[in-house]
Amino acid sequence: MPSLKEYKAKLVSLGNTRKMTKTMKMVAASKLHRAMDAQRKAQDYAHKLSNLAHRIAGAGDRSSHPLVVAKAEPKSALVLAIMSDKGMCGGFNNHLIRHIARWAQMPQQRLKSFTFSFIGRRGWLFFRHRVRVEKLYFDLPPRPTPEDAQKITNDLTQAFTSGAADEVYIAYNHFNNPLSQRPVIRKILPMEPTQPVIGIGAHREDLIIEPQKDELTAFLLPKILNFEIYFALVENAAGENGARMTAMDSATNNATKMIRTYTLLRDRARQASITKELIEIVSGAEALKG
Repeated sequence: MPSLKEYKAKLVSLGNTRKMTKTMKMVAASKLHRAMDAQRKAQDYAHKLSNLAHRIAGAGDRSSHPLVVAKAEPKSALVLAIMSDKGMCGGFNNHLIRHIARWAQMPQQRLKSFTFSFIGRRGWLFFRHRVRVEKLYFDLPPRPTPEDAQKITNDLTQAFTSGAADEVYIAYNHFNNPLSQRPVIRKILPMEPTQPVIGIGAHREDLIIEPQKDELTAFLLPKILNFEIYFALVENAAGENGARMTAMDSATNNATKMIRTYTLLRDRARQASITKELIEIVSGAEALKG
């Protein structure tokens, strides 16, 4: 049975751990509030940008812009995996890592050669000896901006237009709520037309576009791609802080439970020590009487 001194040392250690996890939970909650605000604003912008893209796409034939030209039989793919630089966020990174590993082994993906780029060190640390790594982006600010995404967008565009990659995918954790993040892998290049947005009129071919559609498309498509990267960064930041807040809340509660348990064990050990001393005193007194 541990001594009273060992129980006291354990309680001090658990108290310090609880202070640390509680502080990290509060910091993550503060960052999560700002990240969720950025995500809501980005969603509004994404909706308006999608409406604009659909209206332009419906005004004529599909553009011949390099970002929308698909290969007949794609053989190579570049995957941008967005994870965190730091740990202590539960299964936030591990869920995405397992999802990427399963996705790469799907029948429709097995004939492709994959190259990976990573945002965040956690994904790079796991995959660096397992896959071919193109680039590592780390130390991005906690609150990403479209300017932070621009360099990444330029690298992906260069890889696709130069023929180094026939397809470009992005993998990240979609933020549902602080308790739930869903791993997502999407193809972003070549850019493909999507379903019309509800509320857009049926006579889109009658739209008058100024400047010409090809000129406007050449300006708009890189902006849309850059926003796709930025939006994924915002989603990842919100998910990371939500996962860290949840993990630290769970760790704080577990530390509290352990403190209660060890406090009870310490009190029992102290009571046993007192009882033992009383027995020794009484036994000694009885021996003197005899």
